[in-house]
Amino acid sequence: MQATNLSYWEKANFYRSDVLIIGSGIVGLNAAIIIKKQQPNLSVTILERGFLPSGASTKNAGFACFGSISELIEQEKICGTNKLHELISKRWKGLQKLRSLVGDHKLDYQTNGGFELFKPEQFALSEECVSKISHFNNLIQDITNNDSVFSIANQQINSFGFDGIDCLIENKLEAQLDPGKMIKALVEIACSLGVTILNNCTVNHFKQEENNIVVATSQGDFKAEKLLFCTNAFANQLLPQLELKPGRGQVLITKPIVNLKLKGTFHYDKGYYYFRNVGNRVLLGGGRNLDFFTEETHQFGETPLVQNTLLRLLKEVILPETNFEIDQKWSGIMAFGPELSPIIEEVNRNVFCAVRCNGMGIAIGSQTGEEAGEMVLRSL
Repeated sequence: MQATNLSYWEKANFYRSDVLIIGSGIVGLNAAIIIKKQQPNLSVTILERGFLPSGASTKNAGFACFGSISELIEQEKICGTNKLHELISKRWKGLQKLRSLVGDHKLDYQTNGGFELFKPEQFALSEECVSKISHFNNLIQDITNNDSVFSIANQQINSFGFDGIDCLIENKLEAQLDPGKMIKALVEIACSLGVTILNNCTVNHFKQEENNIVVATSQGDFKAEKLLFCTNAFANQLLPQLELKPGRGQVLITKPIVNLKLKGTFHYDKGYYYFRNVGNRVLLGGGRNLDFFTEETHQFGETPLVQNTLLRLLKEVILPETNFEIDQKWSGIMAFGPELSPIIEEVNRNVFCAVRCNGMGIAIGSQTGEEAGEMVLRSL
């Protein structure tokens, strides 16, 4: 597409880059930052199709976590113990990189602990998870330098005000942060290093020429020597060969609740439901397991099935004796695939991707972005 009314100055200064990154979420920003830190003279431009990051980076629940026990059990079945150890290590390193780069204050990072809930009818699952506590504590001891990360916390059930819960497992290292503050801070760092970020710029297609890659967008044609896709679930719209599928996460948040008992991050039903306090509000999301087919979509929005289930969980389990009102609803689009590791690879000559965070973007995004940036730098 050829944009109209572009000046010579605009075309000369905005439409040509050494490295062009698609997607201004946590992965794309971290990739740009590492490239500019190591090669300050390279010109780096990020194109973002939305006014704000379009996928999940500013739409997620803000869980700084590396997996509840029931999730880790399922993941270990898929990839094996050694691979899971490697994966948890990347998640943990990613969180520490993010904290080191941005700072806990700017992230609004709070280590209030994480908890996994079980109902009596989930007895078999809770027994399995309890039996695996020592296994996972041993598995991650060298990663976290802590030998008692997971523990039974049934004594805290009543203090949170839950109804119908008879088992609680705590992860004392799990934390929460503000995704909006996270992205604002990463944007500030990237811009301070000289990264150009252009919003409302939808990529339609790209083609490789002899010395350039031409990227056709809603704002005209951009040229670059290297092209890096960091669009997570949306990557296979332009790179259909990638093994990933979108997964929509529906989220709601209450209005402020007086004397809210809840503090921390919480998982339920193998991590398919997740909730936390945001100050004196409750944020709750999940439910894509109710209808995987419908939630396997690039479309934002809500469905009655998921919304009604979330409300029922709020009323019956999380806030059983508390009046509340819903303040906002939204959704984010995650990426999942047959393997749990992100795809970080060169897909064509001088065309790269760093996608498929499998719902762990906060934890693994910084590490993934750094690995992607270093991959691009090695190709120069």
